[in-house]
Amino acid sequence: MIAALKRPPFIGAIAFALVFIFTAIGHSVMVLIMDIFGSAQFLTAFMQGLLGTVMIYVGVRYNDNENVATWLGFFGGSWLWAGWVEFSYVYFSRHVGIEPMPLGGGRQQLPEYLLLPSSIGFLFTTLVFFYFNRETRCNAFRWMHKHLHTPVGKPTLNYQRNIATIVAMEKFYITWFFYIVLLLAYDKRIMGAQHPGMYVMFFLFGVWSLYLLNRLRKYTRLPSAFRYAIATALVAWNTVEILGRWRFLKEVWVEPQKYTVQMALIVGAFVTVFVIFALFPSVDTPDKDDARAPQPAE
Repeated sequence: MIAALKRPPFIGAIAFALVFIFTAIGHSVMVLIMDIFGSAQFLTAFMQGLLGTVMIYVGVRYNDNENVATWLGFFGGSWLWAGWVEFSYVYFSRHVGIEPMPLGGGRQQLPEYLLLPSSIGFLFTTLVFFYFNRETRCNAFRWMHKHLHTPVGKPTLNYQRNIATIVAMEKFYITWFFYIVLLLAYDKRIMGAQHPGMYVMFFLFGVWSLYLLNRLRKYTRLPSAFRYAIATALVAWNTVEILGRWRFLKEVWVEPQKYTVQMALIVGAFVTVFVIFALFPSVDTPDKDDARAPQPAE
C-alpha cells in the first residue's frame, strides 16, 4: 500500500491534504487558546511562538533529513504566525480600543483584523529582500525576474539551502499576503463580501488552485511536493474563506467547542495523513517522472 502511495498523483494529494487540513486546525487552536486561557492567552501565545522558533532551530540542525526539516519548518512558521503575529494584533487592537466593525446579519469584523492590513507596507518592503535574492527557487519570483526584466544573477553553485527556514518563511509570508488580500477585499469601503469583484476573486482563486493542483500531481518526492503544496493549499483555502463569508458553508473550525465531533474527525484525518507522511523515507530516490515535475516553489 505504501509503495502505491509513493506514486503520483498520491504524493501531491498527501502533501495537499496535510497543509489544507492543518489550516483548519490552526484556526481552532487560536480560538481554543483565547477561550481556555482567558487573561493568560497572550503568555500562552508567546510560548506558542517560542515553540515555533525551537521547531525551526531543530529543523536547521537536522537539515540533512529533508522530511524532518520540511515538517518542522512548516509547523514552526505556523506557530510563529499564530502565536506572535496574530495575538500581537489581538493585544494591540484591544490596547488602543478598536471596536468590532458590524458586517450585517449579526456578524462583525474582529478588531485585530481591522488592524492587520496596516502591515501591508512591512509585507512588501520585506518581500523586496526575497525578490532580489538570487538563491530563490520561488516559481513566481523567477517568472517575474524573466518577464519584468529584473535578472538577479545565477544561483550560487552547490548552494546548500536551509530547508526549515525556507519552509517556515514560505508558510509565514503566504499566510500574511492572503490575509491582507482578503481583509482588504472584505472592507465595504473597497469592495465588500457581496461586491461583484469578490465573485471574480473567488473564480480566480478557484482556477489558480486547479492550475497548482495539476502541477502538484506530477511530484514524485514528498518533501518537494509538501513545499509546493503550502502555496497550493493556501490558495485553495481562500475559496473556503470566501464561501464561509458568503455563508455557503459552516466554518466549524472557528467554533471547535460547539462542533467537537466534526473537529475530532478533522483532527483524525490530519493524524491519518501525517502517519502516512511519517512512513516515507527521509530522501526518496528520484525516478524518471521527476524530470516532468515542476521545480518546488521555495
